[in-house]
Amino acid sequence: MSLTATRSALDALPEAARAALARRRLSAEPVDAETINRLFPDSSVHQGIAARVEPLPAGSLEDVPAILNLEAPAIVVALDQVTDPHNVGAIMRSAAAFGAVALITTDRHAPGESAVLAKAASGALETLPWVRVVNLARALDDLTDHGFWRVGLDGGAKQCLHEIDPGRRVALVLGAEGEGLRHGTQTHCDLMARLPIASAVESLNVSNAAAVALYELARRRD
Repeated sequence: MSLTATRSALDALPEAARAALARRRLSAEPVDAETINRLFPDSSVHQGIAARVEPLPAGSLEDVPAILNLEAPAIVVALDQVTDPHNVGAIMRSAAAFGAVALITTDRHAPGESAVLAKAASGALETLPWVRVVNLARALDDLTDHGFWRVGLDGGAKQCLHEIDPGRRVALVLGAEGEGLRHGTQTHCDLMARLPIASAVESLNVSNAAAVALYELARRRD
């Protein structure tokens, strides 16, 4: 990893950050503001420090111990073609906050790692395992083999989420805004559930819906 920063950003670093850099034997190359602005995408918000890092390692279901441990309670979040990096990052943040053990997306029709996603995730990108799969339906079937009950979230479902008992190992499956879960994905869910929102509102943003559903699942798990 290499660091680039403006002089003012370096001067403003707290002692704890300076000590952490020293332990890792890292130093930052001082540059002017125009130079560091060119390192970021247009309209991005930063604090004058840029780090060049390697991509996070790609994970698989078998890389997440809590998925393999059939005795442990666990929540997994699976996203079906949710493409907005703000939403995926926010969902990742909520998943980490409510103790989910992994996020699953497809290789295609899902955003990659980016500054926008990382900012929305607020640190969860580095702490929550992110599993990218070629075929989401196959991944959901694999989760069944590991003792997970697959719950798809859909506004048209007959049952509310709080009315069902999915057990201690749950895969929460959410679809893209507007389109929702694809029919093929729904057929690989054990049941569909909805959130009890007022009729005056048609639906929630997918990241908000994820947060509410994760809270409900975590509350019952504990």
